[in-house]
Amino acid sequence: MVRLSKRMARVLRHAPEEVGLRLDAAGWVDLGDFVRALGVTRAQVLEVVADNDKQRFAIEDGRIRASQGHTVAVSLDLPVAEPPAELYHGTVARFLPDIFRDGLRPMARHDVHLSATVETAVRVGSRRGRPVVLVVDAAAMAAEGHEFRVSANGVWLVPAVPPNHLREHVS
Repeated sequence: MVRLSKRMARVLRHAPEEVGLRLDAAGWVDLGDFVRALGVTRAQVLEVVADNDKQRFAIEDGRIRASQGHTVAVSLDLPVAEPPAELYHGTVARFLPDIFRDGLRPMARHDVHLSATVETAVRVGSRRGRPVVLVVDAAAMAAEGHEFRVSANGVWLVPAVPPNHLREHVS
């Protein structure tokens, strides 16, 4: 199922055209069309959605989409939300000089992804090596007018994080 989950994420976030699909403006695609395009069963897709620990996918009204992380043009229509005082970002040490110079940038994604907990940020940073957790002063950013949104699976999204709102987490 891990392989199917990765394929689903690739199609719904980055390359729907690879399987002949077109996402609507909000990133949704008909579930039946999705199942047929991937050549899997509806039960397999539903199992991946239900078992995904990060809740990467949402199903609504017979449609499916990725919760966030798109590189294709979509508008998730997430409302602006008041963030907690601090949020966290997991990375690795080799990126720190650029991050502390330029801040956090979305790179190929639409937004910077932030976590509500240190533990989640550690898991995210661990994907690329020994994790480093950065603390984001979300309260100060919000006070300056930066807009935060939160996806259905609890990932906080912001267009960028200036370097003056970052510090390394000390455990």
